[in-house]
Amino acid sequence: MNDFSLVCRVLGNLFYRQPGDMLLSGLMTLISDGKLGQHWPLEQDELLERLSLSAQTEDLGADYAALFDGEAPKVPALRSDWVTGTEEQVRSFLHQRGMPPNAGPADHFGSLVLAASWLEDQATEDETAGQRQLFDQFILPWSGKFLGNVESFAATEFYRTLALICRGALEAMREELDETLG
Repeated sequence: MNDFSLVCRVLGNLFYRQPGDMLLSGLMTLISDGKLGQHWPLEQDELLERLSLSAQTEDLGADYAALFDGEAPKVPALRSDWVTGTEEQVRSFLHQRGMPPNAGPADHFGSLVLAASWLEDQATEDETAGQRQLFDQFILPWSGKFLGNVESFAATEFYRTLALICRGALEAMREELDETLG
């Protein structure tokens, strides 16, 4: 797994799954122990330290649920709640790229970032174009508003910091995709 894929997997899972999810236990331990920075390819040390210090908060599950879950989440995590378009458009795009369908909504923010990891891991010569399209059409047009709302409505420092980390990471990864055109 390369750096691009690692960043997408970490961020995608943190937005897609409750912090108490068993699939996140190792990652949450890595974060709370302050060891994610050892593996993080981006220059975000100060933010990673803030994330680590806020990862032990018992309120993370409640904050995640209030932000993203339920009938009236503070910050809807579905693309279709932010921009014109449907979840089916996302699902169709991913299907055309060969990605197997997932059980959850294809236009969930975390799912889209995880899809970028999948495209990177399956990369062939033309997948850089697919990754650029994923970023330009399905992630970046609404990620700024979404992450800004996460920063505004999060009750814990963890999710405010995660939004800042993600904003910087998305910019860096999109720039990296342009560099591959070189």
